[in-house]
Amino acid sequence: MPLSLKEEHKQLELMRQGNKSARNKLIEHNLRLVAHVIKKYYTTNINDQNDLVSIGTIGLIRAIDTFNMDKGIRLSSYAARCIENEILMFFRNVRKSAKKTSLDDPIDTDKNGNNLTLLDIMSTDDDIVENLDIKFKSEKLYSYIKSALSSRERTIIESRYGLYSKPVLTQKEVSKRLNISRSYVSRIEKKALILLKKEFLKIKS
Repeated sequence: MPLSLKEEHKQLELMRQGNKSARNKLIEHNLRLVAHVIKKYYTTNINDQNDLVSIGTIGLIRAIDTFNMDKGIRLSSYAARCIENEILMFFRNVRKSAKKTSLDDPIDTDKNGNNLTLLDIMSTDDDIVENLDIKFKSEKLYSYIKSALSSRERTIIESRYGLYSKPVLTQKEVSKRLNISRSYVSRIEKKALILLKKEFLKIKS
């Protein structure tokens, strides 16, 4: 449910003072904008729809983080433009690279040889998968990437899985870009995924 204008201004002012709870509240109460904006981009492919929700949520978070209420415009108007811009940028990058990543794409295998996806990393059990909304999980993922990972870990995760509209890179391409060995990239990537997994496990505890 959207916030009243008065409450929105209150939360924006609190966020400007460094209140993280206010930032999270603004994101939560504006998630409807993501669903509204991406409707015209929906396809029949459920993976594509999930991608759009994830990308749109990134646009919303950026809008919240960069909004200046002193300019006299509504947050909803500004956020809608940021969400759409993020989606359009995503499509441009997809066309350029002929690649795209999905939260359902396999990223690794477990000890039994089964595929693991980013959704597996974000989920602690079947109940979490069923009950947590994908928009909530996506917002948490990007929040944890920012707060729990080092600069190098963030760079590798963002590059390997095409986050923030970046092209998807192989471990070899990342190692060349960072001037480190491919095996080192692999170790850092696995360590970062474990850290993200731990952050999501905290939700349950």
